[in-house]
Amino acid sequence: MKKTLIVVLFLALSATTSTWAQSGKTQQFIVSEELIFAPQNQHAHGSSLVLLPNGDKLTAWFQGSGERKADDVRILGSRLKKGAKSWTAPFLMADTKNIPDCNPVLFLNNQNKLFLVWIAVQANRWESSILKYKTSTNYNTEGAPNWEWQDNILLKPDDRFAEEVNRKFDDLPENNVAWAEYAPQYDDQIKEASKDLLKRSIGWMTRIKPLILESGKIILPLYSDGLNFSLAAISEDDGETWRPSLPIVGRGPIQPALAQKSNGDIVALMRDSGNSPTRVHKSISKDQGESWSATVKTNIPNTASVELLKMKDGSWAFLGNPIEDGRYQLSLYLSDDEGETWKWKVNIEDSYKGAGSFSYPSLVQDPKGLLHMTYSYKKDQSGETIKHVVVDPKKIIK
Repeated sequence: MKKTLIVVLFLALSATTSTWAQSGKTQQFIVSEELIFAPQNQHAHGSSLVLLPNGDKLTAWFQGSGERKADDVRILGSRLKKGAKSWTAPFLMADTKNIPDCNPVLFLNNQNKLFLVWIAVQANRWESSILKYKTSTNYNTEGAPNWEWQDNILLKPDDRFAEEVNRKFDDLPENNVAWAEYAPQYDDQIKEASKDLLKRSIGWMTRIKPLILESGKIILPLYSDGLNFSLAAISEDDGETWRPSLPIVGRGPIQPALAQKSNGDIVALMRDSGNSPTRVHKSISKDQGESWSATVKTNIPNTASVELLKMKDGSWAFLGNPIEDGRYQLSLYLSDDEGETWKWKVNIEDSYKGAGSFSYPSLVQDPKGLLHMTYSYKKDQSGETIKHVVVDPKKIIK
């Protein structure tokens, strides 16, 4: 009996120490944290968060018995009403019958029209995904917004796409990876695929919120699991029509997160889906997202997810999994020099391999300067949910 009690006390103390040991500031910089719904057995992943003009918070995620191979996957949502302490029961946001719906992105354009963009995974293959979207101006409701329009976003990159891929691979360090002695190298395979009109037109997927410039230009980051790199969908009419940027080329830069520097340059930080060592990729656009430099690897380890935000005071916030072997740590980095260096780092979640998974974050800032984040949350064997955490960055930068 005494031995059992000692073990229980040890486990309780370990859990407490784990929370406190993140930086010594946990009790200070985390303002609040809660699970949006109780952990459950279905797969719940890929959340997106938007702050509505009336003070409500709206989030969306995909949920079902799996991901691309599970036809019951649909987009669900929840709302945290202004002043409320708990999120509403989940409600349906989108469901393409008998086709998996994944990777929702919520955002408001400059006219405060609400967009939900996501992918319908045709033929149960990421490479066949189709971009879909809904819009609403009547979203201050109890449940899901009243959707007023739905359509697809169809992109058709022209021959400049393949030309850019060739040029940018020439800018990358030499790579000798091939599938076999007589097989083409990886770079050659991607260059050849880029010439195929179908392969470069479909399979573009959402993950992270767009960057909206002062002009109203929307730059929506996308990526391809087929080509294993990224591009942006661009709209200059508040989301009515879309066209592709030139590709963001590298060996595995996917799921871009964007921020604009004071000189107008746009920085994309991306998840690493390429060769080792796994590090966050970086690319820069000097023409408002139309074209991008070949990616380079930063010194931030990465295996699963990234998110980036330029805060109201000009500081930058980066949120991701800065480890090389899983999703058991989620960390917030802050920079006062537009991402050139990251002087502050705190752990939002810190478990150990096999005991937790925290990934695919969404990050926004409220009018008071607080950072709100949602992310996929799974701890031990308790099931899956989405977690909402509020952080005060001023208590990190001291």
